[in-house]
Amino acid sequence: MNRFLELLSPAGDLVRLKAAVDFGADAVYLAGEEFGMRTAAANFSRDDLKSGVEYAHKNNVKVHITCNTVPHNAEMERMPQYLEYLNSIGVDAIIASDIGTMELVKKYAPNVDLHVSVQSGIVNYHSANAFYNMGAKRVVLARELSLDEIAEIRAKTNPELELEAFAHGAMCVSFSARCLLSSYMTGRDANRGDCAQPCRWSYALMEEKRPGQYFPVEETKQGTYILNANDLCMAPHLNKMIAAGVNSFKLEGRAKSHYYTAAVTNAYRIALDSIDLDNLHNWVIPKAAEEELSKISHRVYSTGFYFGVPENSQTYENAGYVRDYAVAAIVTGYEDGCIICEMKNKFALGAEFDCLEPRSIPFSFTVEKMFNEKGESIDVAPHPTMTLKIPFEREVKAGALLRMKS
Repeated sequence: MNRFLELLSPAGDLVRLKAAVDFGADAVYLAGEEFGMRTAAANFSRDDLKSGVEYAHKNNVKVHITCNTVPHNAEMERMPQYLEYLNSIGVDAIIASDIGTMELVKKYAPNVDLHVSVQSGIVNYHSANAFYNMGAKRVVLARELSLDEIAEIRAKTNPELELEAFAHGAMCVSFSARCLLSSYMTGRDANRGDCAQPCRWSYALMEEKRPGQYFPVEETKQGTYILNANDLCMAPHLNKMIAAGVNSFKLEGRAKSHYYTAAVTNAYRIALDSIDLDNLHNWVIPKAAEEELSKISHRVYSTGFYFGVPENSQTYENAGYVRDYAVAAIVTGYEDGCIICEMKNKFALGAEFDCLEPRSIPFSFTVEKMFNEKGESIDVAPHPTMTLKIPFEREVKAGALLRMKS
């Protein structure tokens, strides 16, 4: 078994890249200002790309850049210069789905590894081997595969070919995210990174001779969210993914918040670090990691297609998120026995904080005293971005998130 394992986290901008790195990612994936599949994320300017690569590499974290849209002629003319820039700043891998893009990557970014995107829809070992023979170091497997199918792909491909698979995050109702619904309904092309997510909308039935009369597809007051896929969570089954031959565990979420990136990365870091590769069968996810994933914003969880045809793959009542916690403050330092933090959401004395510290198991404490920037004792922290001092018995790492129940 190829024992190389990687936790791959999303980075929608430079702030979220730093959160992913600080909270335990082995690699991050992100996009420049074009050619990536997430226009909703802030993405990276060229200067930010350079800064992000430098920060990641300083912390021994790799950077993968997405060039996985379906580019048109005019875009192809701009791509060589962009690829040369990625090559010059030391990017570790480029993720592509278009065959023409792959050829350009090999020509204009010769020092960068080629990864084949999930958009290519790899569901069999012949396709995986074909991409390996074209120069790919890694393939990102289609989300529709079972663990048994992944194991067969692993057994029938070159052991040097790395296998990446999604472990956590939002699922797309269309095969390998190749969807035309957004383009048809809104003019926003999902295959060019601009999905309007119409699969999350509520639908009803209307008969053409009775306009304005809406009939629910199911008997609910809200209509029905017939295309709404549940979120994927394979954290309790990482040992099974490893046994099947997965090398890189991908966390979805480039459009998600800094807090989400930090929390989900930390949870999977705790889980992966607890696994004994010589005793996979008896592994159980640490309670701290499992609890952490219940605290972050998420839809109802499922295991996707990994165990065959999904039984709990959709929620028809709504497309909303489960949100139990909010970030109250971000720790910026520790001095004179006090946590120094920047306030994000209003709180008062007596607030019960759940502290998410980089690469650590979360812990709780109650705010019994706090002071403003001038050192004056205060009962309430009412102003966003104000600096606070909270007495605490030990140092808390900068970047830690102080959160409370919503």
